[in-house]
Amino acid sequence: MHFSSLIWKNLRRRPLRTTLTLVALASAIAAVVALLGIASNFKNSFADVYDSHGVDIVVSRQGSADRLSSSIDQSLAERIADVKGVAMASPMLLETVSLEDEGVYGIPAMGMPTDSWMMDNFQFEDGNLVNQDLGNQDLENRLWLGVHLADRLGIRAGQSVNLFDQPYLVAGVFTSRSTWENGSMLVPLSLLQELTGRAGQVTYVNVRVADGVNVRQVDEVISRIKAVDARLLPLATEEFVATDTRMQIASAMAWMTSVIAIMIGAIGTLNTMMTSVMERTAEIGILRAIGWSRRRVVAMILGESCLLAILASLLGCAAAAGLTWLLSQSPAVQGMLDSVIDPIVMMEGMMMGVGIGLFGAILPAWRAAQLLPAQAFRER
Repeated sequence: MHFSSLIWKNLRRRPLRTTLTLVALASAIAAVVALLGIASNFKNSFADVYDSHGVDIVVSRQGSADRLSSSIDQSLAERIADVKGVAMASPMLLETVSLEDEGVYGIPAMGMPTDSWMMDNFQFEDGNLVNQDLGNQDLENRLWLGVHLADRLGIRAGQSVNLFDQPYLVAGVFTSRSTWENGSMLVPLSLLQELTGRAGQVTYVNVRVADGVNVRQVDEVISRIKAVDARLLPLATEEFVATDTRMQIASAMAWMTSVIAIMIGAIGTLNTMMTSVMERTAEIGILRAIGWSRRRVVAMILGESCLLAILASLLGCAAAAGLTWLLSQSPAVQGMLDSVIDPIVMMEGMMMGVGIGLFGAILPAWRAAQLLPAQAFRER
């Protein structure tokens, strides 16, 4: 019998215990992969908001506890646009609104000028920012819905929604590379400022640097923007996303919960392998008596544990993918959560699973290697 076949046969000899351990470990891996996957998707969707529009620098207010609720003077956007190395600058106001009549709450509302260069990166259903059937009059009193939000509401161009108890015409439906934007609402900046009582104020200014500006020169552009007003906090988009409080909290919570799941999985594996070694004391003694080295005994125990961990990891990753897809279809998060888990997160989950298998088998393998044939028979 081949060595690998022996490992597989040893697991099949105790089908109930193997199955229960497999389910417990797979559940732990599924929790880890799902939590880390959701946190990663959340961060990637947030980053896509800027990447899809070619934003290089995000300017917010210095000292703001939550950058997404910062407030800076809209007039600073024009001054930032005049900075050397800046190609374009577009102000944006972010708010969270609710459509009580439709029973939908916590909708991100993006307020930007209708002539902003960022508008060019949205794909509108009719191919244009302005629906030709609706005309081009009173553009500042219309709004646009992301495709996921529109599907959730069952609304298309030409219909109206009540926002702050006032009816507004939906001029179109747009699609973006960002899942977050697809679940949001696009509102003319002046209208959103009026509705929220923030006249002349924006959350931040999105900046695109001029062609030919390299990474080192971007830092110089950031320094020049800081010189415009000491209260400004310009950051490269990667740094802006990575240091955002929401991203850090989501990542920290996912890892904290994952560590607990990993510990539970490791303890379960340790218990299973230790029980297996104790039950097979005589068998291990026979193997040692017929010439098996301690290294070979250790390899057998570690192999059994790792095979169990690999199978559990595959099941756990599949379960995590399924659960994430089901969660993404929920009306509460539809349009906010990507349904596909990043393959890198899957690989991390597989590596953690194998790590759990190795960790849980170290002590049992060491105990099995210390058994002498005579001692094993005596204990039996």
